[in-house]
Parts: sequence; C-alpha cells; structure tokens
Amino acid sequence: MSAVEPVDSQAGAQQELPFAMVYGQAVMEMPLDLYIPPDALEVFLEAFEGPLDLLLYLIRKQNINILDIPVAEITRQYMGYVELMQSVRLELAAEYLVMAAMLAEIKSRMLLPRAESIEAEEDDPRAELIRRLQEYERFKAAAEGIDGLSRVGRDVVVPKLDAPEARARKLLPDVSLEELLMSMAEVLRRGDMFESHQVSREALSTRERMSDVLERLKGGGFVPFVELFTAEEGRLGVVVTFMAILELVKESLVELVQNEAFAPIHVRARAE
Repeated sequence: MSAVEPVDSQAGAQQELPFAMVYGQAVMEMPLDLYIPPDALEVFLEAFEGPLDLLLYLIRKQNINILDIPVAEITRQYMGYVELMQSVRLELAAEYLVMAAMLAEIKSRMLLPRAESIEAEEDDPRAELIRRLQEYERFKAAAEGIDGLSRVGRDVVVPKLDAPEARARKLLPDVSLEELLMSMAEVLRRGDMFESHQVSREALSTRERMSDVLERLKGGGFVPFVELFTAEEGRLGVVVTFMAILELVKESLVELVQNEAFAPIHVRARAE
C-alpha cells in the first residue's frame, strides 16, 4: 500500500482524497480488520560484511593502533552492535556471536594474572586476532581498489562497428612445370591400378598341331623342316609348331635327320 500525504482544508473541502490505493482501487478509510504481522518490517544492516568488518570499523572509528587493541573497550562496543542485530534479526548475529566469544576469551586471558616467566614465554593473546584483522584489511583494500576501476558495460562502452563487406580476389596458384609433371605421373600411376587384363584362350593348340604334323608325315617320306611352318600364322604359329615337333621327338613319334652341319633338316615319321 502507498500512503497519500494530507492536503490543505480547501482542497479537502473540494474533493476527498483516498487514504491509499490497493490494486488500483481507492481506499477511503482505514480497515478495522487490518493485520500487520510482527516481522513485516525487516531492517538489513548492510554496512558490515562480517565480524572482522565490524571490528575494523570500530578500530578505525576511534583511530586505534591495530597492533595495540584495547580489548575491553572494543568488546563492549562490539557487543552493543551484536545486541542490536539480535533484536532486529537473530539470523544475522550467528557469526558475530563466535567473534564475541573469541573477544571474551582474549579479554579473560589478558585479565588473569600470570607469572613473569610464563608471561615472557607465552605469546600475546591478541596476536591471532591482529593477524586476521591485518589480512582482512589488505583484502578489503584490494577489493575497494578493484571496485574503483572502470568496468566494461558500466563505465566504459566498447564501440562496435560492422566491417564493410570485403570482396576477396581469387588468386591463381603459381604452379611450376615440375609440379605439373609430378601430378600427371601420379594420375597415370592411379590409372594403372585400375587397368584390367583379359586372358583369352589360345587360338592354336599344341596338341592339335601335333596331330597336324603327324598327318603330313603319314606317307613315310622325309619332309623338309621348314615346310611344316606356315608364315600366315605369324609368330604364334611358328612357336606352336616348333613345340609340337619337339613334343613328337620326345615321344619318339618322329625323327630329325641332317646330313651335315648347317644342312637342311628333314623330318620323318617313325615306323611302328
């Protein structure tokens, strides 16, 4: 609800103003059944971020040397703040009570009488507290320094400008003659890998040619060796005929006769 400030008598006489506006509707009088819960008003103490922050505030406020802290006075002021936070919201005082217990312990250790020999050997009860306060003070000063720096998006705005559309010029590759020849050789090598080899049946048979030779030697006379070959058949025919004659000689079916060296060779079928 939002309260409306009272106006003077002349304006009130002319038009009566609403007491409050609730969900857009004017409330002219205070409701009799209005209930306000006890915890409707919450006070958040955001001045201190923890017990060390509160202790540091008290020390700075009184300009006290952090290396010589008057524990009794600081404890009294500290407990005053703790009681205030307990009365406002108990959850906020949990970690502060731990520090209060630590201050009470330090205060009691400093008030108890100690022998001179023990006092020379025992450390100052405030040493650990002083170390923590000095460390917290350094970190807090560093955080404040970082917070004072300019931030992108808050204090500094980075300008952004779209780059103009650039048209890239396509450069032709610089290829040497040696690289071109190497590429051509690679293409030919890959082409050889896919080359097919077709094996066809021989047109001439050695066994058939053996029968032909025996047929020509059927008369029993000598036939010149060169007459058994046909030039039209080419190299293949010569090879097949020669192999057929050798096979016949091996099987003792024909005989070869030569009268002298380098004389013509004659072939004749052997008699049964």
